[in-house]
Amino acid sequence: MCATEREKAWVAATHSADFFARFAPEAEDDDRLLAAALWVYWGFAFDDARCDSGPLSTRPGQFNVLAGQVQRACEVPSAVGADPYIGALQDIVGRFRSFAPPTQVRRFARGHLAWLSGVAWQIGNQAAGHMPGLDDFLAMRLLSCGGEPTFALLELATGAEVPDREMHRPAVRALTEMAILVAGLDNDRHSLVKELSRGQADQNLYTVLMAERSMPLQEAVEAAGGLRDRVLLRFLDLYDQVRPTAGADLRSYLQGLRYGIRGNNEWGMRVPRYLSLGHWPDDMELGETVYACEPSDTRPGPIEGAPSIAWWWDADL
Repeated sequence: MCATEREKAWVAATHSADFFARFAPEAEDDDRLLAAALWVYWGFAFDDARCDSGPLSTRPGQFNVLAGQVQRACEVPSAVGADPYIGALQDIVGRFRSFAPPTQVRRFARGHLAWLSGVAWQIGNQAAGHMPGLDDFLAMRLLSCGGEPTFALLELATGAEVPDREMHRPAVRALTEMAILVAGLDNDRHSLVKELSRGQADQNLYTVLMAERSMPLQEAVEAAGGLRDRVLLRFLDLYDQVRPTAGADLRSYLQGLRYGIRGNNEWGMRVPRYLSLGHWPDDMELGETVYACEPSDTRPGPIEGAPSIAWWWDADL
């Protein structure tokens, strides 16, 4: 799948098994957890080689063709394609089909489609030299950060089967989206120094705020942290409202969202993918993890200038 030893080294440096084990620490079946971790490795590799900085990163037309082929390969085992990532993906999704019900596999495929659509949006912006405004960026980031398929892996890894009547509740959908956005914005923070050092800081929360609000980087960092904390506070508040009436499998899924937020953050603070600045990934010396004593912004939502996520604060969720 990887074209060079360097590519392979950077994929290994994602520590994707560690990453997803933090999302599903209570998973008891090693084969399920392995299959989920393999997709995360695949996703990071595809993102690096075909999305963020690869040859298609400024060619939306060509990327969309590949994305369509990749998505079809995710949906049906008979699809074919020349790109080596297609065969690897089919092997992984075949593992999902071997142990998971069709509903859970289909949920993953829908999440996969959402991710690719967000990446296509991002690549289109990049090709046009367009910096999105805050609202468009947040809507795009919900898709492009890969949270939809990653959190869909929770059911596949743990064996939970959340009934449609619970999974499709607006409150559960809001919790899923908030977990995705918090994790995506945390990744923007973790990767900022590396992207700046490589001249790749194109579309992230900081550049969006700097452009839209005419503020320097340090102010944008502070504003971004406050926005992220306000979303997390709403997540915690709504979680406390939803959990008491949730069935066992939904409770497992909701706890996975919580695990994922924290696990992604702690993984991002120590993984070579974000911390190594050289041509090859370095062995990292793990420093002490330091937590803030309180949120940086406790104002109630909705977030100003972001109508696409304002519904998360609806009182009747």
